[in-house]
Formats: sequence, structure tokens, C-alpha cells
Amino acid sequence: MPSFIAENPMVCALALILIDIAVWRLITPTLANWKLAARLVIFAVFSAVLFNDGMNPMQAAPYVDDTARHLAATALQIGWWLFAARTLTVLLGAVMMQRVGHTGRLLQDLMGAVIFLIAIIAAMAYVLDLPVKGVLATSGAVAIIVGLALQSTLSDVFSGIVLNTTKPYQIDDWISIDGTEGRVTDIDWRATRLQTSQGSLAVIPNSLAAKAKIINFSRPADMFGLTVSLQVSPHARPQTVIEALERAMQGCRPLLAKPAPSVAFKASASGGVEYEISGFVPAMGLKREVRNQLYDLAFRHLQAAGVGLLSATEGSTPATVSGARALLERSSIFSTLRQEEKDTFSQNMTLHTYRAGDMILPAGEVSDHLFIIESGVVSVMLVKVGHTFEAGRMGPGEVIGESGILTDQATLADFTAKTFCTLYRIENEYLKPCLDARHDIGEAMKALLDFRVHAAQALTEDAPVVPVKKGFLQWLRSRGL
Repeated sequence: MPSFIAENPMVCALALILIDIAVWRLITPTLANWKLAARLVIFAVFSAVLFNDGMNPMQAAPYVDDTARHLAATALQIGWWLFAARTLTVLLGAVMMQRVGHTGRLLQDLMGAVIFLIAIIAAMAYVLDLPVKGVLATSGAVAIIVGLALQSTLSDVFSGIVLNTTKPYQIDDWISIDGTEGRVTDIDWRATRLQTSQGSLAVIPNSLAAKAKIINFSRPADMFGLTVSLQVSPHARPQTVIEALERAMQGCRPLLAKPAPSVAFKASASGGVEYEISGFVPAMGLKREVRNQLYDLAFRHLQAAGVGLLSATEGSTPATVSGARALLERSSIFSTLRQEEKDTFSQNMTLHTYRAGDMILPAGEVSDHLFIIESGVVSVMLVKVGHTFEAGRMGPGEVIGESGILTDQATLADFTAKTFCTLYRIENEYLKPCLDARHDIGEAMKALLDFRVHAAQALTEDAPVVPVKKGFLQWLRSRGL
């Protein structure tokens, strides 16, 4: 060894401890492997310095005749045991992190506490030459007193160990504990922390979580259930309501096909009848969006079937109004027409029906008429790199064929009937004067066309290929090494 280290072993050992602390704090957590390697190297050098100078941690400290050096050697030997415990704890933590991830953090802390306890007892037995049996007996009595004083805290700790062992939930899972719903952000010694949908933080003691009813919405990981309840008039025929709600489910594309969504009668009272739509989505973040979309589709399909929700019954269209006239009232584009204009317009609308799978308007055709969907679900199909895919679904009140009317351009997508559909057709010769006279309707249709053209282009254009950076390990694997 260099002469300076041989002449000043204690100074070098203290310097190594300070270097270890500095390196551990300076190296970022992203370089965890380098941090671990640095600690192992420093601990190995620290051990070599101590053993080379005769400061064996398995024996009492040397330099008995020199009190100052004896105390310093004793401190360094005790430090060796603590340094060893910390190094072993970090090493085990790195191994466990690869196997169980962050969910095993509580178990890692417990193992670290046990390792440090063993290191302290070993230092007392070997370095200080204390009677370990007496120390253990005294510490046992103290442990009983402390345990009685900290019953609730210890209950939380051991409940946390049980939760980490059985793993009813993990970090980032969306769960409900005794009615409190949120995303798991942390599981520590005492409590489980949830971030609720309102953005607040809920802290639930582990002892309460271990006894409470736990619902994990994140398992299975690719299927999340949702329900939508609706109340309709008690005079509506149940079969009509169920068929309308089934069309609404088919119009909601994010709903998983397997398990299939379903609609069921739930309850009946003198004031109304309640139905419930149940389905599944592939991601937790989609639940709120899909629930809102499903409710809107149910409203529109029920309205197209002549059934109103209880909250919408007062504003429903009178039964004496024709289907074409009622459709204009519901249309977001033509609802601004004056009453006499709607009457004239509806007289020039012809009803057409399509079975499931029928082509309504093919891609590439310049349409000389406009369709307004009265009922049913229409599928929008686009082509990308020679493959046809479903880009969206349309429902009651939406229009088809506006590109040919406004710009004499061909339709970009195939519009096919996904279910039995009824559509009203308006010829261009009746529609053109209306667009010339009512600029607000023309602008609304142009905005709709621009939105659809940009959406189609975004869905069909090729995504840029991101070059993959290859590291040294990938280079070795590519060569079979």
C-alpha cells in the first residue's frame, strides 16, 4: 500500500467514509448501478485499510496504551459494522427492486432494520466486548414496554408487512378502501396514500386497510368496468328502450367487445323505469370519457326511438310532428332554421333504410346529396397502407356527404351501416338555396368538413420512424455474443 496510507490509516479510513457520503449524494438516482458499484469499491478499500493496520472488527480495538488512538480505532471498527450493514442493505435493495419493484419497499426497510440490529449487536459483542446476553435481556424488556406504548403503530407496521406480502394492490393501482377511492401513490410503514379523483391526498392507516373491503379497479390490468344508469318514461315499451340502448353501445367504439357490454332493466316505479348499461374499457383513464360519451349516445338513440329521458321529457318534440321535422329539431346544424324553413325543408327529405353491412356512401364518390342519420349506427372506414380500418362511428343527428355538397370533392371514407339504419336524404337542389341564404349553416358544415378532413389525414398518414439508439449490450446481442 502507499506509504501515506500505511502511515495514516485512521485519517484515510475517515476520508473514505466522507468520500462515500459525498459520492452517494452527488451521483443521481438514475445511475443507481454506479452508486452501488462505488459503495462496494469504497467499502472494500475501507476494509483493507482497517485490516492492514490491525484494526480487526472481529476483535477489540488495538492501541490500548494510547487512549486517543484506542478510542479512534474503536469508533472506526464500529463504523465498519455499520458501513457493512448499510452496504448489504443497499445491495439487497437493488436485488429486490429488480424482482418485486417499489411494492417491496416496506419489506426492504424491515430487512434493513434487522441487518442494522445484527450489526449493532455484533459490534457490541466483538469490538466493545460486552456481554450480549445481558444486553439482549435488557433490550427485550425495553422492547416489551415500547411495544405496549406503541400498539397502534406496531399494528400499522405489521399490517403493512401483510399488505406488501399478499399484494392486494400496488403503486399506481386505482383502488377503493372502505369507500375511499383513488390511485395508490405510496405504501410505507404506517399508511397507504391515495390520490383521489379530486386531486386530494387520502392517508389510510395500514391496520384499517388490512381489515377493510378493498376493491382494486386496476386488475385485471387491461379491463375496467363502468356502468351508466338512465331513467325513462314508464310508458315506453321495454324492448324499444333496450334496442335503442344496444345501438348506443355499438356506437361507442372504446367499449371492449369482449366481455360484451350489456343493458338490463334495473328498477321500476310510478315515476319512471331505470335501465343500466354495463361495459368495459381497456384503460382506467378512459372511464370518465367513455361514460360521458355513452350517456350522450344513449340520449340520442332513445330520442331517435321516440323515448325521452325523464329529465328531457318536458322538452320532447310533439308526437304530431313528422320524423323528418323532428330530426331537424335535433340536428346541431339545422336546428337554427326558422319554423317555416324547417317545415319546407322536411317536405323535401326522403327516408332511406339500410341493413347492417350495407354501403351508404363509398369512398371516392362525389355526393350530390346529404344524409342525416335518424337512427342506427354508421361505421366510418378509412384505408392506410392498403389496410382498411374503422376510424369512427356515427349516430342519430350526424350528417354524411358534406364534402360533395360544399367543395365537389370525393368522400374520403366508406360509410357503411353497422346496425339497421334509417337516414333522411336531402338533394343538393333543395340544399343549395338554403346554404346560400343561411351563412351560419354553411359555416357550420364547413367547420365540420375541415375537422373530418384533418382527422382523416392524421389517421392515414404514416408516423415518422424514430431511430432506436443501440447501446453496447444491444451490439453484443446482435452479434450473438
